[in-house]
Amino acid sequence: MAYDEIVVSLPPDPDKVVEVWTDGGCKPNPGPGGWAAILTFRNVVKELSGTKPVTTNNRMELTAAAEALESLKRPCHVVIHTDSQYLKNGITKWITGWVRKGWRGSIGDPVANIDLWKRILAAGEIHRVEWKWVRGHDGNDMNERADRLATEARRAAFGDK
Repeated sequence: MAYDEIVVSLPPDPDKVVEVWTDGGCKPNPGPGGWAAILTFRNVVKELSGTKPVTTNNRMELTAAAEALESLKRPCHVVIHTDSQYLKNGITKWITGWVRKGWRGSIGDPVANIDLWKRILAAGEIHRVEWKWVRGHDGNDMNERADRLATEARRAAFGDK
């Protein structure tokens, strides 16, 4: 075996990983919504947030992930932490079938939120992206911070409806 054929699988270097925590939500659902993403790289923390006047919880969760990935300036190893099973399962389990079926679900209906799924796929193409699910409202400081940022963005834009 030639030297260049040897593949060594090393754990990612923590100094080269961008950690991302995302969250999004509406009140009521559907209704005015907010999203947030917290990106950490080495000792740098960047917080992003935004709103939509009429949206859904799922759209805000997906928007947070899309915005986080789109904000990265160069190819990275990215670990995205989300409390959304919809986002985590959609991007790691269901999306391959959706694309194969022309963006149709298991019973042939169009997949919801196609625009956002496509944004996430496109933005993630140049990165090595890992998706991790965290239980929401369970004491994870970064998940709780993302939730607060999304809620604060929504309240600042639309009040506490």
